[in-house]
Amino acid sequence: MEKKYAVLIYPDFSLQEITCLTSALSVWFGEKIDIIASENKPYASEEGFQVVPGKTVDQADPAEYACVILPGTVNPLPALFDERLTAFLRRGQGTDTLFAAISSAPALLCKAGLLEGRDFTAGFFTQLAETFPFIDEAHFVHRPVVEDGNTVTAIGMFFREFAQTVLNRLGYDVGEHFMDTSGPAYIQEELTFRWSEEDYQEFLEELKEYTGKD
Repeated sequence: MEKKYAVLIYPDFSLQEITCLTSALSVWFGEKIDIIASENKPYASEEGFQVVPGKTVDQADPAEYACVILPGTVNPLPALFDERLTAFLRRGQGTDTLFAAISSAPALLCKAGLLEGRDFTAGFFTQLAETFPFIDEAHFVHRPVVEDGNTVTAIGMFFREFAQTVLNRLGYDVGEHFMDTSGPAYIQEELTFRWSEEDYQEFLEELKEYTGKD
């Protein structure tokens, strides 16, 4: 059965926190990602990009997806008080869907009951947990990335580790140093990139569409 993936968006969502994950899924592994929101309208990311969802939460079923990805947001209240988002996530209870939430987004999973009795981490301020009773402080652990059941949660600054953990959970081999540039200095040969002959010929064929030359 073909795996399907989704990103849930809401006002001021963070692209930066999830693009390591989404680019690997789409560019490295050729996966299609559905963008889902409460309404069929453009949503501005916290970086200022306008993103139009392909589906609304009323048109989507979380059980259809191998993974639903929740980016963080610098402004969590609009999402937290959007009952359409909460209802969508609640429909994922008892499914095999992996819910991957980073930064402030674990609060959404808490409100939907998906983190009940499960350890999680998050990048929101601790007063948020003190304010909302649906956030279980006893299970709020302060680590970069936490896996528990069918949930992966992370602090926003650990977006690379978050992506690596989610990809591993989904069965993708990304090696031990996924997007990690902290190793030894690279030599010139390692930073010189060449297509294979097959890929280069494919590029030349595509180029003809732009130049009109055979």
